[in-house]
Amino acid sequence: MAKAIKQIRRIEVTEEEKRANDLREIEDALLENKDALLETLQVVGGMKERGILSLLNGLFGEGDRVLKVLVDLLNQPENTAALKNMLLLVGTMGNINVKELEPLLLKINSGIENVAEHGEDTKKTGYLDLLRTLKDPEVNRSLTILITFLKGMGKDTENEGQLKD
Repeated sequence: MAKAIKQIRRIEVTEEEKRANDLREIEDALLENKDALLETLQVVGGMKERGILSLLNGLFGEGDRVLKVLVDLLNQPENTAALKNMLLLVGTMGNINVKELEPLLLKINSGIENVAEHGEDTKKTGYLDLLRTLKDPEVNRSLTILITFLKGMGKDTENEGQLKD
């Protein structure tokens, strides 16, 4: 009959074997992510060429002083208000229906181009000129769009807004 095992010896991994296993694991990870690493190195090389790495090293070296300057700048009332307004604008951008806004923006661009071409006319516009201009189909269409826009702005939107102070 076999003897019972009374002592269990653990296989001890030497420091050299552990280091070799770690290196093999790192080497495998490098090979698996070769493309990503090469692209990352290209980005870092570009940052070095443009001096961005030196700038970042300087910022990290003087981190506390840079952070103090930033906090002091943000602590000024006008900068705090500007930051709050910027965040409000970014939040509001999500509510804008860009597909419906695009035709209007194209019309605004067309109007700006027209002003750029004919904006330096020194001729004064009189009352009769205004009345004659109302018969122009392009002006009439623009006024209709403007009136429709103003009606939409006049609607009660108190319950629609998500952004409140």
